[in-house]
Amino acid sequence: MADLLEVRNLSSGYGRAVVLNDVSLRLGEGEALAVLGRNGVGKTTLIDSIVGVTRRFSGGLSLAGRDMSALPPEGRAALGIGWVPQERNIFRSLTVEENMTAVARPGAWTIDRVFQLFPRLAQRRRNAGGALSGGEQQMLAIGRALVTNPKLLLLDEPTEGLAPIIIEELLRALGQLFRGERMAGIIVEQHAHKILP
Repeated sequence: MADLLEVRNLSSGYGRAVVLNDVSLRLGEGEALAVLGRNGVGKTTLIDSIVGVTRRFSGGLSLAGRDMSALPPEGRAALGIGWVPQERNIFRSLTVEENMTAVARPGAWTIDRVFQLFPRLAQRRRNAGGALSGGEQQMLAIGRALVTNPKLLLLDEPTEGLAPIIIEELLRALGQLFRGERMAGIIVEQHAHKILP
């Protein structure tokens, strides 16, 4: 199986602080990886480094054979990186539908397909992002990443701080993505065993 993502001897961090030191990993198409560990070990920094929002000190990264080490975050997104940060970063003043329309790219993942994955969002399609519950905002953040039709989906603690009933709903949907759809992804998540094959 061909490598989709290759991280080569990456050292990165914030400002002058090196958080990751000499990290290497490979992820094939259709594979998913859970990143586990206690707080402060660099899980989020790894995700942020793949997205391109950290400072790279050395090493490199490639997606589908294309070096993206020097690309800014928007260049990496254009190559096929979908990102759901801990903070969700939805557009609070736009409706659910507008949030997704604003970033959608042609491909298999359409807004209607996201509504099938998250029926709650279909019911709230005309509600402003800021009027949604925390769980619904997380569903919207995931949906927004999906409609960019990424090659690789990065999720940073998607169930953190959510009610148990919402966590179960999210885990079912994510399980469908990673097990059923065989989407390539990296997830920082304490419940990863319920999502990944």
